[in-house]
Amino acid sequence: MMGLLRIVVITCRPEGSVGRYFMFELTQGDGETDDTEAFEKAWMVACSSDTAAVLVVPQKIYWLKPIRFSGPCESQLTVQILGTLEASDDRSDFSKDGGHWLIFDSVRNLLVDGGGAINGNGKQWWQNSCKIDQSKPCRDAPTALTFYKCKDLIVKNLKIQDAQQIHVSFQKCKNVQASNLSITAPEKSPNTDGIHVTNTQNIFITTSVIATGDDCISIVSGSENVQASNITCGPGHGISIGSLGAGNSEAIVSEVTVNGAKLMGTTNGVRIKTWQGGSGSASNITFENIEMHNVANPIIIDQNYCDRKKHCKKQRSAVQVENVVYKNIKGTSASDVALKFDCSKSFPCLGIVLQDIKLERQGGKTAKALCNNIDFTIIGVVSPSCTPNSEEGHSIKMGVSKQFLLDI
Repeated sequence: MMGLLRIVVITCRPEGSVGRYFMFELTQGDGETDDTEAFEKAWMVACSSDTAAVLVVPQKIYWLKPIRFSGPCESQLTVQILGTLEASDDRSDFSKDGGHWLIFDSVRNLLVDGGGAINGNGKQWWQNSCKIDQSKPCRDAPTALTFYKCKDLIVKNLKIQDAQQIHVSFQKCKNVQASNLSITAPEKSPNTDGIHVTNTQNIFITTSVIATGDDCISIVSGSENVQASNITCGPGHGISIGSLGAGNSEAIVSEVTVNGAKLMGTTNGVRIKTWQGGSGSASNITFENIEMHNVANPIIIDQNYCDRKKHCKKQRSAVQVENVVYKNIKGTSASDVALKFDCSKSFPCLGIVLQDIKLERQGGKTAKALCNNIDFTIIGVVSPSCTPNSEEGHSIKMGVSKQFLLDI
């Protein structure tokens, strides 16, 4: 049974200009009736409006199959989600597009907010993941909410939960503001990244709480000028750049700043991860003003990343990691090694700055640093620290700050 659509058109003045207010109501909205067609029709009406429009989703539960909200639209559009959108739990509904549930495609001047919830109903997908059941084939699952080729986009005040795989993805977008997002999934849910940024420029992620089974924020190739602030992360796999360079591919990420984050009980803290055999660069990256609470691997660069059942073969080429600043990072490590730089011998990590870092082993013990093939500078007090006098390497330069190359 399909949900029935009623559209109420009201003339209003959004932000001082005359526009139309589109409000649609579904007669069912019970979380069981298929409301997909009604949503598609409501989008067509709002997107075709020649003046600013607001599409309101009332406080009910709406059951939805995959939907593509396609642009370009005629004018500025707001989608105000007050209720709950719940994904179909029938995996066959995703046979035409197994990679997406809700996708906004090529929309400009879009605002999505409202305080409502988006529920990916991911349990059916998790239990069929090869990471949960190794007898199952490894297949991708849908991303709950995707913004694709959107420009001048604002996403705020939403709860996104239990995604089939990634919760929110910004792909090939420009000029994005994402704020006040609550993203949650069970700690053991596989590949449920909170916010995924790919091929996106000028994105600002602020004041969000993310607790999932994978990276809280993942930033991958083609992304530039990415800023994240006031982020609470955990459980999960931390805040990651990468993975980059899989399948001997070229990857470029630059101008990334994470300023102000609290990580709690995560399996990594701030991480850069690249595959052997890749090319390109991850450069001009800053992690600063970060609290770690019982975090394994609080600071890590892993240029030998391998997320496969079989061992990854050694390769000479690598994504170059350079000009990375770690500043004012404090807290506790769940692992003995709090700083881990496992860099490539053929493409060492260059221009790494460690400034004002204090990380202790949980329980007050002294933490360690493991540093392979890294050119680094120390400013202020850094503990634990890579040292030029250890067996790992030797100093190539000394100055007011301390700069070293550790070469294995």
